Amino acid sequence: MAQDSVDLSCDYQFWMQKLSVWDQASTLETQQDTCLHVAQFQEFLRKMYEALKEMDSNTVIERFPTIGQLLAKACWNPFILAYDESQKILIWCLCCLINKEPQNSGQSKLNSWIQGVLSHILSALRFDKEVALFTQGLGYAPIDYYPGLLKNMVLSLASELRENHLNGFNTQRRKKISLPMSAVVCLWLRHLPSLEKAMLHLFEKLISSERNCLRRIECFIKDSSLPQAACHPAIFRVVDEMFRCALLETDGALEIIATIQVFTQCFVEALEKASKQLRFALKTYFPYTSPSLAMVLLQDPQDIPRGHWLQTLKHISELLREAVEDQTHGSCGGPFESWFLFIHFGGWAEMVAEQLLMSAAEPPTALLWLLAFYYGPRDGRQQRAQTMVQVKAVLGHLLAMSRSSSLSAQDLQTVAGQGTDTDLRAPAQQLIRHLLLNFLLWAPGGHTIAWDVITLMAHTAEITHEIIGFLDQTLYRWNRLGIESPRSEKLARELLKELRTQV
Repeated sequence: MAQDSVDLSCDYQFWMQKLSVWDQASTLETQQDTCLHVAQFQEFLRKMYEALKEMDSNTVIERFPTIGQLLAKACWNPFILAYDESQKILIWCLCCLINKEPQNSGQSKLNSWIQGVLSHILSALRFDKEVALFTQGLGYAPIDYYPGLLKNMVLSLASELRENHLNGFNTQRRKKISLPMSAVVCLWLRHLPSLEKAMLHLFEKLISSERNCLRRIECFIKDSSLPQAACHPAIFRVVDEMFRCALLETDGALEIIATIQVFTQCFVEALEKASKQLRFALKTYFPYTSPSLAMVLLQDPQDIPRGHWLQTLKHISELLREAVEDQTHGSCGGPFESWFLFIHFGGWAEMVAEQLLMSAAEPPTALLWLLAFYYGPRDGRQQRAQTMVQVKAVLGHLLAMSRSSSLSAQDLQTVAGQGTDTDLRAPAQQLIRHLLLNFLLWAPGGHTIAWDVITLMAHTAEITHEIIGFLDQTLYRWNRLGIESPRSEKLARELLKELRTQV
């Protein structure tokens, strides 16, 4: 018990100093420091309350002479009031200071001061700018807006939104209340659990909805407000870290990669719109990778003439290869970090496959390396070089077949067996399958044998799902880039529809 008392006294002095620093400055650094420590401070308040409730008010003042200053500083800090149960615990602590039967004017003044602080806590939200907008939208005058009413309205809003989410795709139907984006950002910056819950809710929607196409996923993501809020680097880093965890937990599932890519596209669009009001250094979003690489990947292919796509892809390959293999320059976090950045903008990798298949020239080593790295980030140099040799051989066969007057499914199946890997889930095998699918979509006679080839390729349900994902992602990307190929698009849609009926 004595040790607990000593620990509490030490903690008291630490937090008193912290609160003084937070109170004296309102810079971005102090706000970030507050957010970093607010959970620990709440735990301190809980311990403080457990000690205070065992004492009478006189003992409290004798033991902690500056307790009023500490609680006052906390009560006027919006970050603390907004976090979890801190507001409630502060009220408990203040109530412990009240003298039920004041014996002198000093005790009466203390009671009056405490009542004033309690009034401030209970009505703090009433004067908040964002909440004022919130209540005006409901048609309430500020004078009618009291804490009890606030609680009822928030509960009503939560219930309404919960019912809307149960409607699945129609989450916008009869939504009467919409918080300004600035309010959402403030909430997520000050209360990390609410941001994490928003991400988990997005994952739940993606998992629970059957036959998610990327257009549908894009709607889910935009409806979540996460891309817009992620324009603030602190929120982006949290969201990106949760995507990283999902990717590692699923061993690089293609569905997660596709979702990351769609989210990134929505985020970049939101960033471009917000750049006039808010601009952060690119390094704050992607701290573990080369800024020059991030800058190149952020380019929209639509803004680059098609004749320059090959040059851009080679430049991307050179930057990635330097980061991954050239240890003299450092890797800014290693191969995984470079690959994790690259998959955010995976459309470039798909462009590589199309560029290689549409060119009769010798496949550039830079593009072969880029594909091998995209599909096999864990491979070492030797294994990646072997994959490049396999892919080059497959491309040679496909080029020869494209000149043939007739194509056969069996010939393409033979090409698919060019890899030495027996594991159909191996990166090289997955890469070769995607090359064959691209070939079927673009080759003049591909549509006549496409279904037969896919039937031969889809040995397992896992590969069938992979093919569905590839076709859906291809159509989504063509639409975004404005690539027009009616025959190829029609074939991709027909194959996608047929495969989905069989899953």
